[in-house]
Amino acid sequence: MVLIRKAPDTAEKLSILSRDSQYDLACSCATRDDEHRRRSPENKWIYPVVLPNGGTTYLLKTLLSNECVNNCTYCPLRAGAPADRCSLSPEELARTFFSYYGAGRVSGLFLSSGVNKDPDATMERINQTALILRRSRFKGYIHLKIIPGASQGAIRQSLALASAVSLNIETPTAENFKYLSTSKDYQRDILQPLEFISRLRARGSAYSRIKQTTQFVVGASRETDKEIVGSSWKLYKELGLNRIYFSAYQRGAGSPGLPGERSPVSNNALLTREHRLYQVDWLIRKYGFKAEEIPFDPSGNLSLETDPKEMWARRHPEFFPVNINKDEESRLLRVPGLGQVQVGRILCMRKEGIKIRSLDDLGRRHTTRSKARMYVSF
Repeated sequence: MVLIRKAPDTAEKLSILSRDSQYDLACSCATRDDEHRRRSPENKWIYPVVLPNGGTTYLLKTLLSNECVNNCTYCPLRAGAPADRCSLSPEELARTFFSYYGAGRVSGLFLSSGVNKDPDATMERINQTALILRRSRFKGYIHLKIIPGASQGAIRQSLALASAVSLNIETPTAENFKYLSTSKDYQRDILQPLEFISRLRARGSAYSRIKQTTQFVVGASRETDKEIVGSSWKLYKELGLNRIYFSAYQRGAGSPGLPGERSPVSNNALLTREHRLYQVDWLIRKYGFKAEEIPFDPSGNLSLETDPKEMWARRHPEFFPVNINKDEESRLLRVPGLGQVQVGRILCMRKEGIKIRSLDDLGRRHTTRSKARMYVSF
């Protein structure tokens, strides 16, 4: 008896490719309940993205192909790993996207891909998909992945078509990167394209409106939190990236020899580590902290028990107490338990001439506000 396996149709391929896109987080990170990814009725990932104007758009997130010639040891889609391999043509994906868009289910696209043959051949298919959408007069949000090792010409075309682009840095140093891939060169394929995109996006250029993001894989190699934070600081300050994402390594996804597979650190600790890095990212982007102010333990890692803002406060008793009724915003934001919303409320009350006599005057009790009591005066 001969069994004939039917080739997957477009819907089946999109279901596989959308599922496999979950390993790339460089388009959305939840800070509120309504920002988490969700499944569509067809079991495809729909990702929310917060736009620069504060609005939210929902993206159809998928790979164009999960076939890959690269041997990235942390990736379950690496060459030789078992996976249901399939690809969509640019025309297939464009038609499917427009069916979703026309039904009001999504308003944008996040498109990545495994490396089919070489970086430029893959970029050609990614860019062709975006070109079809743009020529069909789609003016909405398109986020395109830049494949490591892509030529400058391919990168320029992506920026001409996209609303945002991302190229994942993966690790903070070449020394750590060698554990993750032998088919890619850290300087040539990662750092140089990141710098090239940054130059193209320079203020006043034709591409200055394009957003640029990247992602670190946390715990797959032997990197420390201090190395990641130092690298993030340079990416923000020197290259002007708009956002950096962190993805805790998922054990069992990579090759057995990977340091992350042999690490004694628990999966729960890895997720906490990812969370701490996001807290540091927030301190740097929103609260005015510098990389050298972030508190690390002697091994160069963040505390898993205490958030970095509170740890900084414990190490700097000379900074406190902060006067709720008199001190400037930058000092208020250093108080553990006070976030931007609470500080904004404090400044509004002061502007209206309201004397704040206790933290309870700020309105509804917040669970983290109890942290602030030992660091403030009135």
